Amino acid sequence: MTSDQPQKKRVIMLVIDSLMDPSIQAAIKSGKASALNFFINNGRYFSNLISPFPTMSVNVDSTLLTGVYSDEHKVPGLLWYSQQEKRIIDYGGHVHELFKLGIKQAMVDIFYGLNHQHLSKQHKTIHEILKEKGLQSASINALLYRGDYPTQIKIPFLISFITGLKRQLDSYAPNIFSYGSMHKLSALKENSFFWQRYGFNDKFSANALRYLIKRNELPDFTIVYFPDLDQSVHKHGRTDIKGIEKVDQQLCNILDEYPSWDDALKDTIWIVLGDNGQAWIDQNRKAALIDLRKVLNSYQIVKLRKGVTEHDEIVLCVNERMSFIYTLNNQKAPLEEIASILQKDNRIDVIAIIKDNTVIVTSGVHSGQLHFHPNGKHVDEFNQTWFIEGNTSILDLTITNNAIKYGDYPDALSRLYSSFFSHDGEYLIVCAKPGHEFKGEGSPTHIGGASHGGLHMQDSYVSMIVNGTETTPRHMRILEMKDWILELLTS
Repeated sequence: MTSDQPQKKRVIMLVIDSLMDPSIQAAIKSGKASALNFFINNGRYFSNLISPFPTMSVNVDSTLLTGVYSDEHKVPGLLWYSQQEKRIIDYGGHVHELFKLGIKQAMVDIFYGLNHQHLSKQHKTIHEILKEKGLQSASINALLYRGDYPTQIKIPFLISFITGLKRQLDSYAPNIFSYGSMHKLSALKENSFFWQRYGFNDKFSANALRYLIKRNELPDFTIVYFPDLDQSVHKHGRTDIKGIEKVDQQLCNILDEYPSWDDALKDTIWIVLGDNGQAWIDQNRKAALIDLRKVLNSYQIVKLRKGVTEHDEIVLCVNERMSFIYTLNNQKAPLEEIASILQKDNRIDVIAIIKDNTVIVTSGVHSGQLHFHPNGKHVDEFNQTWFIEGNTSILDLTITNNAIKYGDYPDALSRLYSSFFSHDGEYLIVCAKPGHEFKGEGSPTHIGGASHGGLHMQDSYVSMIVNGTETTPRHMRILEMKDWILELLTS
């Protein structure tokens, strides 16, 4: 018996790290982005999809899969301090940081802890929900992938030898799962660079998707992560064309698996999007870098290699253009005192602490304070209500008849507020103005290029191309993507 109901379209989501409007437009204008241009010309293009905060991939992808901000999914950022374990957790910052913190523990955090310990089990991922509904899904090279199918990640010999990590880690993933060379769909070539060698590169991602297309094994939902553009934008800046050209070639290879590119659009919804944006960084090293160790040198700062000692007073967790700064002793290092020191630097645009459920924001750019908390008379464009008092210029808010309009910091109130409930501890949140980034012990820097992590629109706006459906998320936020995808597949 055949059903009169039309068959649901499959959904393929291509997540391209740091995909932004400036670089897309520059590449299209130069004739270097034929696949992206094809998707745009045959679909709809949005340049203002809002990334979660902090604008770091692990936090963004956690929101993408769970449909909640970090106050609920509990992955605070790339680096954060666990009060319970009294240690810094690092999901893959600079290699110098990883070795200082302890490479074995870092590998466990990256390959196991992120998905199976830190990502809250209170909120099911897209993969888990689709399985409950009898639908299949695939995750290819995504950092966050948690599903319901037991499997094993095979740790390469070299990593196992260096770290002492056992060769296999038990894991839970979607029924179709590719995680570099650690869990492959097929025998795919591996490159020579350390992470790329283990399959975490665009070519590997594209080949895995082509493998599914060629064998006609695409599930109902497929998410594919393309990491390489991020590093190219870091180096070449917001209008980087080289990185777009390289990832576009991989998209061309994917489209070429079909009899024609137009055939690729039949019976399939394609969603191409970035995860976080990047802000420009000054070419002058002295001007660009805000070295928090120097700014806060009156306090005893935790050394990465030593870990927390009884003499330490503060912990620095630098997420490029954003940082968590923790006090370990509120008598000797009160957060208000730390905030007042940071206010003296006009390269810092957001300094925030929380008291009795109210966020207090100051700045090195603007005078005064801004106080806010949920459930007030002011309403923003996302129908969220807020109590607001003080200098609204700090977060570039315009309020007219109790209606809030966001400026340079999209969805600033919700994104900033949620970060204070992402994990336990006494900490403040600090962001740099475009042109600048923070520096800590061993953290990467991107002089003359671009960087992310901050609350600013340059870090926060990513591009999205949609083909095969006239619907959109309820609001242009990655926060809404999960519910929209489930509607596309199940309603």
